[in-house]
Amino acid sequence: MFISDGNISLRMAEPEDAQQIYEWENDRSVWRVSETSSPTSLFQVEQFLLGNSDLTTNRQLRLMVLLKNIDRPIGSIDLFDFDPVNSRIGIGILIEKDYRGRGYATTALSLCLDYLFHDVMVHQAHCLIDVQNEESHRLFHRLGFNECGCRKEWIRTPQGYLDAVFYQKINPS
Repeated sequence: MFISDGNISLRMAEPEDAQQIYEWENDRSVWRVSETSSPTSLFQVEQFLLGNSDLTTNRQLRLMVLLKNIDRPIGSIDLFDFDPVNSRIGIGILIEKDYRGRGYATTALSLCLDYLFHDVMVHQAHCLIDVQNEESHRLFHRLGFNECGCRKEWIRTPQGYLDAVFYQKINPS
């Protein structure tokens, strides 16, 4: 573990996480929120994990969310579009359905933001959330993210297009 509050810990994704990540990536119920439209192979996940070691070089990083006394990750945080010149990064989180609504996402994101703002020294973190994802809107508001704009008809669904809200949090330091 590289960061923990005693109950929730974050660590780098490891090759041993490949099967779990493969299952999450191929869960069609979360494809809309992750902007995914096709299945991912286990080989693709394994290759990604082999390069999941340097945020500066790869401009992305996957962290695993661990819960004390559970023998496997309950979710992950994706850091993406890292821009070291402008000091900003995209952030997304997935917590398995059985573990949602218990504050784990709030704790995990709070730990991650502390790492990003104090260790990586980014100036801002940002995310894009479709208008129907009320849980994520509440989560990011709770953590001090501010709504900065709306991308109209941004996400295509079988029922039509959805708007997406852009959020950002500026490093308070």
